[in-house]
This record gives sequence, C-alpha cells and structure tokens, in this order.
Amino acid sequence: MIISQAVVDGYERLAAWSDLLDGINVYPVADGDTGRNLIVSLAPLRDYPLDGTATIEKLLMSARGNSGNIASRFFSSFLKISSIASIAGCVKEGSESARSAVDAPRNGTMLTLFDDLASWLEDKAGDFADTGAVIARLEQSVRSTRDMLPRLREAGVADSGALGMFLFFEGFFQSLSGKDKSFVPVTERFGDLIKIDPGFRETRENGFCVDMVLRVNGDAADAAAEFSSMGESVVVIPGRDCLKVHLHTDDPEAVRARIGSIGTLMRWSSDDLGSQVRDFRSARKSAPIHIVSDAAGSLTREDALHWGITLLDSYIIAGGYSVPETACSPEEIYSLMKKGVRVSTSQASVFERRQHYERLAGEHDLSLYLCVGSVYTGNYSAAAEWKKSGDPENRLRLIDTGAASGKLGLAVLATARFARLENNPDSIISFAGKAVETCEEYLFLDRLHYLAAGGRMSKTGAFFGDLVGVKPVVGPFPDGARKLGVVRRAEDQIAFALEKLEEALQGDSSPLIMIEYTDNREWVRDSVKGRIAGLFPGAEFIIQPLSLTTGAHTGPGTWGVAFLPGGMNHGER
Repeated sequence: MIISQAVVDGYERLAAWSDLLDGINVYPVADGDTGRNLIVSLAPLRDYPLDGTATIEKLLMSARGNSGNIASRFFSSFLKISSIASIAGCVKEGSESARSAVDAPRNGTMLTLFDDLASWLEDKAGDFADTGAVIARLEQSVRSTRDMLPRLREAGVADSGALGMFLFFEGFFQSLSGKDKSFVPVTERFGDLIKIDPGFRETRENGFCVDMVLRVNGDAADAAAEFSSMGESVVVIPGRDCLKVHLHTDDPEAVRARIGSIGTLMRWSSDDLGSQVRDFRSARKSAPIHIVSDAAGSLTREDALHWGITLLDSYIIAGGYSVPETACSPEEIYSLMKKGVRVSTSQASVFERRQHYERLAGEHDLSLYLCVGSVYTGNYSAAAEWKKSGDPENRLRLIDTGAASGKLGLAVLATARFARLENNPDSIISFAGKAVETCEEYLFLDRLHYLAAGGRMSKTGAFFGDLVGVKPVVGPFPDGARKLGVVRRAEDQIAFALEKLEEALQGDSSPLIMIEYTDNREWVRDSVKGRIAGLFPGAEFIIQPLSLTTGAHTGPGTWGVAFLPGGMNHGER
C-alpha cells in the first residue's frame, strides 16, 4: 500500500506541473506537448495496484509522444517493484529498458536521469533514509541536461522530460519516506532553467508525430529494426503480443503503407507537428491577472493555449482507463457510451489539487480561479482551505461561480478576453463576477438513460421517460442542476431555445453565444446555429464541445446553448 500510494503521489506531482513542462519543451522539437504527453501516457499510474500487470499493459496502450513512450517503457519495468528493497533493481531494469527502446538514445534527456537514479540507488544499497539526498542528486541530473544538448543550451532550459521525471520521483520518494508532502517550489529550485531564452526559435515547419500499436506477423525484433528507417525520434516498445511504436515523419501515409507487411495495425494516431510548433511559437500576451478555471467548463485545450488560461482537469473513467478530461477524445467517449460501456468522472485528489495551487502561486504574481460551482465538486473548498496556510501573499483569488459546462466556460472565456484589454486586476475580478451572474445556459438531453447509468436517476424512470420520448431541459445553478422544461422532439428543443433566447436577449444587438455539442456537431452547427443566427444576426457565435464532465453524465445527443448579453463588451476573438 505504501508503494502504491507513492506511485500515485508521484504521478499527481507530475500532473500538477505538466503545463510548465509544456512551456519549456524544445527537444527534440519545440512543440509544447511533453507535459501533456507524460500525464496521458502515465495516467494508468493513478490507478496503480500492488499487482501492476494490468497497469503495465495499460501503459503500453496509453503511451503518446516521444517522452510518453520512453517513460512508459521505463515504468513497465519500474512497476515490477514488490517491496522497498526491490526498487533499486527495478529502476536499473527500467533505465536499461528505456534506453534500449530508443533508436538513437541521447544523453541530456530523461534517460540521463534514469541512469543517474539507478547509479545512486546502487551506491546507497537501497537506503532511502535520506530522502533529501536522492532528490538533490536528481536535481543535479536535471540541471546537467541543459549543457548536454545544443538545442537545450540554445534555449537556456533544462530538458522537460527529465524535469517531469524529477517531479515524479520527488513525489514518490517524499511519499515513501512518510514525511509531510511539502516541496521546494519548482520555480524556486530551478529558476532560469525553466525560462526559455527570448531569442530561441524553432525552425521546423512541418512533420507529424505518429503513435501506433500493431500485432506483428513474424519476429518482433526484426519488425522493430525496420522502423529505424521510417523516421526520427523512433521509440519501439514490445508488448505481450504487439509492438508500440512512436516516430516523427514527414509522410505518415507512407509509413502506414509500409507497416502492412510488418503486421496488423491495432491503433494509429498522427499529430501535426507543424501546427503544434506554430502554436508553441506564438507568444501569449500577458495579462495583469492569470485566469484559471476547471475543465468542467466547456473550454478546450486550444482555448486555454490561445487565451493563456489554465484549466484544471478532472478525470474521465471509461473502459478501465482513467484519463485527464482535456486529454480525452470525445468521439471515443461517446462511442463507448453508445456501446453500453459505463463512463464516469472523478475529481483530482486533494494532494494533486494543492500541487496545482502551489504551481499557480509560484508561476504567477496574481491568479483568478473561477471555480466550478461548489455544489458540483469540492474544488472551491479545497482551494479555500489551501489558501489558509499556503497563500500568505494572496496570489490566488477565488470565485465560486455556482456554474458548470457552458455557463462556466463562457464566463471564463469572456473574462480572459477582457483581461487582454484591461490593466487593472480589480476591474477584471469585478468583470468576472458580473459575467458569472449574467451568463445563462440551457442543456438539451436526448435520452435519460445515461443519467440513470451514472446513478443520477432511477433506471425505471429513465426507461419510461425514454419510452415516451421525454427530452428534459436542464441548467446549472448555484444550488445544482435544475429541470427547466420537457420537450419531445429535436425541433421542440430548438423552439424552446429560441423562445428563451428571445426573452433574455430582447433588444440585444451583439450577444456572445456559445453552442455546445456532443456527438452531433454537424447538426448543431447547421440546424441550431442557423436558426439562432436568424434571430440574432449581430451575435458572435462560438461552436464548442460540451465539457466531458457534463457529457459523461448527460450522454451523446446532448447539446446546449449558453449566452452572455452584449458579450459584456467582450474583446475580439
């Protein structure tokens, strides 16, 4: 149990600082996704049991990106730990496995940290009495990376993957020691090593990051060797009856065509490196106060990147996997729900949430956290409790919005836009409070079945409701979700929305309207938006996926509309 909890604490320490890792990710390509890839790839650690066999299999399937695949290979060996005495041997095995998985291993990456940790543990013969000593050794390892790779030296930063593994092991060993989980802030410990030199530029303009899982026809070793000629940053991880492969290539379709002779493709994903590099390169305009919210609001990771918003994740649990909300594929989640797979949500632990608050206080002089309504989660109370002792300078300001989904997302987005135009933090905080009070939202459910599956109403009631075609209309309020009406057809849903919008926005020439979708984007865009736009030709529309925290409970077919009268003089998108 002690080891299991230490693994979880290590992951949560890493997860809380993942945005910072993205911000200094310049090797092998400055595409700003190391932190995201690590927390997605290592999410199975959050559910780690003492028998880690199932977790190891999940790591193989979850691994994403260069850093995520290398880390997953390390942890496939590390999770064989059965006792404290076995840690040193498992670290050594993991270090060797991770290095062997990389086609062209380089020092100055997380591989260096793994090697250094294995060497330190071997010298100390597994003695963990002095937790500070092992953390200090790992700190030296992270510091050394800047001068090992020309790209890191040019950017003036430590390797983001190595720093990510430092964060994991800092949390792991601190938890293992049984001491209070207090840490030297990363911003204080590493200082300028986590600030990119303003003169650094990424020159790569194109390419793709490919992750695949395939079942091999013949010898796995022979198959693995073939991938070295297909691209760069090649990582190959053997599974029980398959291979997990990661690589960078300029022609993913050519790679896909070649693997037909190697085996049967089980999973495939291809991310546009050029697009990621451009997003990373575009400087974010700083605001006088940093805006923070929960991913339970209908905002995307792209919104967060564009507007400089921090989104704090809850977790979506589906098919035995637990994944941060903003890293989930909505298409996959709704497809699983249609197949009868139970999908649920869970909050980050109090420890992980406090790590987020510490990061925000360390990175920003002043932050404004618009919390999802306290009636829905304990996020507001967790932040308020942390502030009593963790925020003596009052760097994190809190608003209990009483909202969720589109109402929360629209208020946050409007506040972030206003913050680009206003220099007074107090004015921004005041604007946020008014936006929360002014925003309204209507959610239109297609079926009651999914509310029953999640335990939010009786299965009998859901059955008879679906049988007679009941489609409830609900909205988020400070005292919980309220039933606002009942209709029977999709056309009735649109009519209901139009009626409520006309009542609320009468005489308003430029409202800000967010229309949310689940698995029905085209219908929402073409039918719903078209009808609303006919009534409000001067409105600004945002077509947005419904937050998965909400969608996991309301199910596919749900859609919603949130609106802010006049946009409260919002800035240009």
